[in-house]
Formats: sequence, C-alpha cells, structure tokens
Amino acid sequence: MSHFAAVGRVPGDPILGLMDAFRQDTHPNKLDLGVGVYKDARGLTPIPHAVKHAEQRLLELETTKTYVGGHGDAAFGRLLQDLVLGIGNPVQRAGRAGTTQAPGGTGALRLAAEFIARNLPGRGVWLSDPTWPIHETIFNAVGVAISHYPYVDAANRLDVEGLLAAFERIPVGDVVLLHACCHNPTGFDLAQADWQRVLEVVKRRELLPLIDFAYQGFGDGLDDDAWAVRLFAENLPEVLVTSSCSKNFGLYRERTGALIVCAEDAEKLADVRSQLAFHARNLWSTPPAHGAAVVATILEDAKLKAEWITELEGMRRRVADLRRGLVEALQPYGLAERFAHIGVQRGMFSYTGLSPEQVARLRSEFSIYMVGTGRANVAGLDFSRIGDLAAAIAKVC
Repeated sequence: MSHFAAVGRVPGDPILGLMDAFRQDTHPNKLDLGVGVYKDARGLTPIPHAVKHAEQRLLELETTKTYVGGHGDAAFGRLLQDLVLGIGNPVQRAGRAGTTQAPGGTGALRLAAEFIARNLPGRGVWLSDPTWPIHETIFNAVGVAISHYPYVDAANRLDVEGLLAAFERIPVGDVVLLHACCHNPTGFDLAQADWQRVLEVVKRRELLPLIDFAYQGFGDGLDDDAWAVRLFAENLPEVLVTSSCSKNFGLYRERTGALIVCAEDAEKLADVRSQLAFHARNLWSTPPAHGAAVVATILEDAKLKAEWITELEGMRRRVADLRRGLVEALQPYGLAERFAHIGVQRGMFSYTGLSPEQVARLRSEFSIYMVGTGRANVAGLDFSRIGDLAAAIAKVC
C-alpha cells in the first residue's frame, strides 16, 4: 500500500520557475526582468551598508538567541509602526495601534488571512484585477471567498472609476485588499485625490481595508508612500496593514515583516492582538529574530537611519531613471507614446502591455525574461542594457 499514491504534483510557481529557467540559460546577454528583487549596476542585489553596519553591531552586542515571543521583537514593532504610521500619529497616541511581527510581508498576509477566516467568518475578500498572484493563493488556503475589483482598463490605464463603481457593490463588511504604493504587478498608483474617494466609499460601505505595504520608499519616498495608510488609519476605526522589510532594507531572505492593526480602542486592540498571537503560535510559533533586530538597530540610531534613507532614496531614484530611460530608448522606434505609461508608473514593476506571445518571443529570441502577463521588474534592468531591451521590444511589437 502506498500512502502517497493519490498525491498529485502541484505546478511550480511561474515566477520561481523563471528564476530556474534564467539560471539554465547560457546566452551571454540574458536579462532577468522576472523576479521582484532590486539589482545594482553589477546585476547584484546588494546588502545596504546600513544593514551591514547594524549586523556588525549586533554581532558584537547580541547576548542571546532565545525566542522573541509571539508578537516578535518589541523594539522592531514599535519602530516599524512609527515608520508606517508616522511618529506621533493620533492612532498611536490613543493606543489603538499594535504590531505583530511575521516572517516577511507574505507571512503578515497569511496571518491577516487566518484572522479574517477564523475571527471574521463569512467575510469575502476583494482583490484588485490584476494583483500579486500569491494574494489569491493565501486567501484560498484559508477558505475565504475571493472576488475582484477592476484596476486597469483594456487600454492598460488605471481605472479609478471602475474601481469606485465596484466598491459601491461590495457587500457591507467585506475586506478590500489595497496596495499602498507601487502596485504589484501594474506599477499604477492612485493619486491622493483618488485615495480620498476610495476612503469615502470604504467608510460609507463599512468595508475593512487590508493594506499591503511591501514597497515603502520605492514610490515617491518613505512618507509620501505612507500617505494612504496614514489617511485610512486616522479616519477609520479599524484597518489592517501588512508591512515588509524585504525590499527597502534589502532583507529578502531574512523574512522580516509585520501585521499592524488599528482597532477602535485599546481594549479591542488587546482582544485582536490576543487572537493574532494565538494564530501566529499555530503558524510559526515565533518569528525570525535577526532581520527584525537589524531593522530596529537602524531605526533607533540616527546615523544608521540617515545612512539607510540615503541608500533607499538612491535605489528609488535609480528605478525612476531606468523607467524614463527605457521610454526614451523606445523613441527612435516610434514606440515612446505606446509605452509612455512605464515612465509614470511607480516602484519596481511595470505592467508593460506586452502580450504573452510577445513575452514568449522576448525569451526565445533574446533571452529576456519577464512574467507572461507582461509584468517586468524594472529594478532588474541596468542602464547599459536599456538599448538592448528597447530594440528587442521593437522587434516583437
């Protein structure tokens, strides 16, 4: 008898599959625009100097490797909350906000999903169309009903009116997952005036916002990127925010993230946090300590924090310059207007508008790798390769 006879094989993650295919490609000028990591001019994903300095300090001063507890590193939670909500935010002053550390932004989303499924039964979750594919996987895993609201139209433009019309039809009490900035996969972000309109509908329809905040600092800057999060936290009684330190601190493999909860009062916050600690215990017991300690060390030291902000701002500006450079490089081919949206999108990703067939040709003919939907990781590009990419796009268009 085989106990595993009926176990089938799950298809591999398409993005991770791209990583494997890229590694096996022997083309000398191959280009990886698939996986969502920042790369420098050498094609490497660097460790920020501020992180290395913090790690050196921890190496010398750390005295224990014991568990950090269900909610994680307390200093990390407090300082990350300051970074996300803003120091002195009225929500914090009222004792209405709390942070639970999680293994990365993905872990924070999984914890939020567990909380919604177990403690808010019957609530549906609404995701943007398109969204990060793992959003679907996470909520399917806990059995929550998933629906979608429009985000881009057929012309590959941000569809604010379609989004708002859809929100008017969402059942009262359902959860809406919003991308705070640097929308993944499109790169299209709502303007502040749009966020005000979204807030009005969310408030009137009594929807629960779950805000995915994975790219703070990569859009328009640390505070500007947090604008919508702070708007919602200050104007709604209850908000869930998932924060990731993978990109902005370069701590990808350290799995450093958190779920920030804003509740109607301190008493209800304590109730919610007790549930989160319970769910976290069953999911991962206690979170990894190292990355959180690194972040806390940086954020509580003025010199290290200033160094980190400078490095992050350099990464942000480089990605923005790469976007503009690609649009300019497409000008001689008569394609600059068609792809002008790449220059105004924010963050690491671009919904290029290339078809699956065109993406397949880029890979087979030029060894240029991007997701089949046409999502490209602009942060994986280098200025020296912009001309190659523009020429290849012109060939397949």
